[in-house]
Amino acid sequence: MRCVTTKFAQHHPGREHATLARSLDRLGVEQVDLWLMHFPLKNPAEHAWVWDEFLAAAEQGMTAAVGVSNHHPEQLDALAQASGRMPEVNQVRFNPARYDPHLLAAHRARGVVFQGHSPLRKPGLDHPVLTEIAKAHGATPVQVVIAWHLAAHDIAVIPKSARTDRIISNLQAAGLHLTDDDITRINTLATQSRRTPAA
Repeated sequence: MRCVTTKFAQHHPGREHATLARSLDRLGVEQVDLWLMHFPLKNPAEHAWVWDEFLAAAEQGMTAAVGVSNHHPEQLDALAQASGRMPEVNQVRFNPARYDPHLLAAHRARGVVFQGHSPLRKPGLDHPVLTEIAKAHGATPVQVVIAWHLAAHDIAVIPKSARTDRIISNLQAAGLHLTDDDITRINTLATQSRRTPAA
């Protein structure tokens, strides 16, 4: 199943519609599945105005869903208060080293899909916890990390790869069943990372 997503880096508010129209033309589609606001603007009024343009694009059928990227829960609330509609998705950098149960709970409470990018960046695929769990399941550390996102925390994870063999291997992670102990061990990597300045 494919999901065509594009982002709008709103350095110049006012170009929303034209930017999305150009993306649709380049992609050769009439509608994207998801359009994301790349980052929150410092000016709250300007930020809300851009979000209104996103909602207008959804009403016009240019995108099936609209969301944001790199927003804190309070910023999600501000958009919902200004427009009456909460973003459907928030795409945030997330991996075992950045595990934060409170952040995940805040998104669930708001009904916002938490989408994690850069899932393999930290703590490093050669970390002993990941390699030990991978060996126990006959899997790769990459598959373990993806399975941790999907099964343990219901995170829409997007590992990046252009190689067919790696894409297939990544998809196979959906069938990997981690134990409760596996999940707890991976969760604690975030605490360890916070204690290590180099992490």
